[in-house]
Amino acid sequence: MSRNFKNLIFVFAFILAITLTFSSCKEHSRTTGWVYNDPDWGGFEKRDDVEQETGPGLVFIEGGTFVMGRTEQDVMFDWNNIPRRVTVSSFYMDETEVSNFDYVEYLYWVNRVFGETYPEVYRKALPDTLVWRDRLAYNEPYVYNYLRHAAYRDHPVVGVSWVQASEYASWRTDRVNEMILIREGILYVDPDQVNERNFNTEAYLAGQYEGLIRQNLRDYATGGDRRVRREDGILLPAYRLPTEAEWEFAASGLIGNTVYERIIERRLYPWNGHQIRSSERRTMGTFMANIKRGRGDMMGVAGNLNDAGEITVPVYAYWPNDYGLYNMAGNVSEWVKDVYRPLSHEDVTAFRPFRGNVFRRLKVDEEGNILPKDSLGRLQWTEVTEEESATRRNYRYADNRSFRDGDFASSIYYDSEEMREEEDKLMYEYGVTSLINDEARVYKGGSWKDRAYWIVPGTRRFLDQDEAASHIGFRCAMDRVGSPIKY
Repeated sequence: MSRNFKNLIFVFAFILAITLTFSSCKEHSRTTGWVYNDPDWGGFEKRDDVEQETGPGLVFIEGGTFVMGRTEQDVMFDWNNIPRRVTVSSFYMDETEVSNFDYVEYLYWVNRVFGETYPEVYRKALPDTLVWRDRLAYNEPYVYNYLRHAAYRDHPVVGVSWVQASEYASWRTDRVNEMILIREGILYVDPDQVNERNFNTEAYLAGQYEGLIRQNLRDYATGGDRRVRREDGILLPAYRLPTEAEWEFAASGLIGNTVYERIIERRLYPWNGHQIRSSERRTMGTFMANIKRGRGDMMGVAGNLNDAGEITVPVYAYWPNDYGLYNMAGNVSEWVKDVYRPLSHEDVTAFRPFRGNVFRRLKVDEEGNILPKDSLGRLQWTEVTEEESATRRNYRYADNRSFRDGDFASSIYYDSEEMREEEDKLMYEYGVTSLINDEARVYKGGSWKDRAYWIVPGTRRFLDQDEAASHIGFRCAMDRVGSPIKY
């Protein structure tokens, strides 16, 4: 056998060994044996396990079970927060309330992108600064200064309705996810986005936003490249308002009172004890929250302004609770996601309780293709129809805000054929016997103009989702995907 032939056999054996080695290193499906992430095997992708990153401004809230509802005597005799044990999944929540500066950044972006063509979008986003007016008080300085003056930059934004707060959360989702794609080297910064050409998370995932591409991900199926998909785990879930259960759970901060599986002390406020002044040696007697101290007493006596908050205070004022959240008691009350019902705690499910579901789906054409985005760059959504829900066992129609408490079946007219078509003759006759309807939203916590009773996490009030007030602000939350424990 010639030397050249032996060398050829050696080279072939070496290449074969290397090929087998690399092939054996590739991950195989445990159910089919096929190779992942290989164009020669079809290109089905499997990414490494991705731990959800903590979005800007958020704090991780480890969930669990707790008794939701009244911990203080019901001095208002509303009977609207009956105690009930529920379970809240782990989630994320803003460390602070959304500040004036945060909201002004949002207004700047909206005006820059939509102001010239769709000025009404900017006008709808503006807070109602007239909420500061009082017929028998001189509050005009707050009307003109509170939102934009640098002195109030770090104070919580107020005069924002529930609808406006929800729109802010949607905008924030898109800006954060766009920043992630820029950070990961997938997109370039595009400061010239206007009208429908602005980045929208759902439009991007649906292939209806291109952007300034820098380097897409590798596509193992085609050998080319592709845009990011939801299953890649790169993009974050949506920012949103917290549910009432989530807000109350986070405000209570019982993680600081837990020894193994035992809560050693049920709290009245977001801190230990039954007093609203600090009992620590260095801060003895200092107020723990920005509230109304008494009739005509908003902040204390000159020379020793105890809570130093005639109105609001900066969002990082006072001490955080055991989750690291600031001002979950006092400063401003906060919008939550839920529709208000007096007996919500009895009606909703014990796991992830929430009232306010209106099930939706993306609009599609006759062939099932998603319709093009609208003039603002957003995908078009519609409510699920009764025909689409007819075969479902877990729901029958899209709008479930009044389910079991306000719909026709639960009204006093449930057996009247004549009243079946009368939508205004249900359990809660809005404007006649109550101010409760499907647009009434819950807000939680006390504020700078409230007594101590309202800073108890279990207390609850409501306001129409299109209305605003000088004492109501908000903070955002985000779902936790995957493990409830953050490693």
